[in-house]
Amino acid sequence: MEYHLNLPASKDEIKKLKMGDIVYVTGMVFTARDEAHHMMLEKGKNAIPFDPSEMALYHCGPLMKKESGKWQVVSAGPTTSSRMEIFEDKFIENFGINIIIGKGGMGERTEKALQKFTGVYTAYTGGAGALAADKVEEVLGVYWLEELNMPEAAWIFKVKEFGPLVVAIDSHGKSIYKELKK
Repeated sequence: MEYHLNLPASKDEIKKLKMGDIVYVTGMVFTARDEAHHMMLEKGKNAIPFDPSEMALYHCGPLMKKESGKWQVVSAGPTTSSRMEIFEDKFIENFGINIIIGKGGMGERTEKALQKFTGVYTAYTGGAGALAADKVEEVLGVYWLEELNMPEAAWIFKVKEFGPLVVAIDSHGKSIYKELKK
């Protein structure tokens, strides 16, 4: 099946998604790699200057440029998600994340958290950073740029029809990665 979701997505919308479905999202997405995950968990939900639960989480370290005082996305391909496995279950629980976008899959802890808190992990094609950048309508903000530098900072993107994303791990315990191992 193919779905076009407006963010934030409801639990009912997330429950409809099954492993192998194709998804396009419209709304706000924030980027977070290792260091942003670590920083956000240390700070806690009440000290974060944006609401992650209203957005999709994108494992991405974008290449950005500033033109006429505004940030523009040059490339925004996914980064390897498995690096975030040590954080992701707590991240999902603490920040109410229900859509994760990345590449390469996640582990058992994340799979269990997606089931418990009703979320999905979606895969985006690696090497398609320019295509992803074209789906970003506007850069709404950046946090911790000074401390973490460009790829590790948390960027807030307004996206339209971002995808195609493949539901690789659904909220029902199905994982395309486990299926491929069989």
